[in-house]
Amino acid sequence: MSSQAKSRGQSTRRLAFGAMFTALALIFSYVEFLIPLPVPVPGIKLGLANLVIIIAIYRMGFKYAFTINCVRIIASGLLFSGVFGMLYSFAGGILSLVVMYALYRTKLFSMVGVSMAGGVMHNLGQLLTACLIVSNIRLMSYFAVLLFSGLISGILIGIVAYHIEKRLPQDIR
Repeated sequence: MSSQAKSRGQSTRRLAFGAMFTALALIFSYVEFLIPLPVPVPGIKLGLANLVIIIAIYRMGFKYAFTINCVRIIASGLLFSGVFGMLYSFAGGILSLVVMYALYRTKLFSMVGVSMAGGVMHNLGQLLTACLIVSNIRLMSYFAVLLFSGLISGILIGIVAYHIEKRLPQDIR
């Protein structure tokens, strides 16, 4: 097999895994849309789609994780949450992704630590967007609740992601 054919096969394989990761992230978004958490605080979610994004960071790199995240946010917004939901998701999702990737690159944090930071940053991005949309900085008082929920969900997602990532085939890179 020529090196060009081998390279094309690897590119096709990465594209296929990227598409599967995108579909899985969209499915997780739908599950979260259908089954809200039993907490009396609005806006708190587990962040199941982040499970796919963090694994994509570790296995496929920033470019694929960014693309997966953006496609998932757009599709999820069009299907489930509307324009404002999409706007909030983009703010939280992009901030979360950038911070998670930066921490991953330092090699100083475990996958759980990276995921915790992602959960907190996602909530912060959404809250800052809400402050801008309604022109009221007082909404930041809600950050203490979102900080706690982001840490808890980040820990849970990070633990699950760590165990899944260990079991994936090594050639997904």
